[in-house]
Amino acid sequence: MPHSLKLGYIVIGAAVLNGCASVTLAPGAEEVRLTDKASEVIMCKSRGSITVPKNEHGLVDISVAQKQFRNQAVSLNANVGLVTEGLMRFPSAGVAYRCP
Repeated sequence: MPHSLKLGYIVIGAAVLNGCASVTLAPGAEEVRLTDKASEVIMCKSRGSITVPKNEHGLVDISVAQKQFRNQAVSLNANVGLVTEGLMRFPSAGVAYRCP
């Protein structure tokens, strides 16, 4: 089975199992730029790892994943989040960067 198809099933499963959750963006989180291209953060300083919380089934709640990702980036004083796992709309892990 192709990787993207497996990921699609995980995303759909997460939505079904998690129901509706609410997360508010932290101040400044809306300005965090997300990317999945490592080349865009070459001149930036790494601030730390980002891991979106998972439920008891090991799934990310896609309804709030991006907000949680952005909030963690802001808490690390970052302005860019490199998505290394998941999709840009539904990131599950990455690295926070401070870019000029």
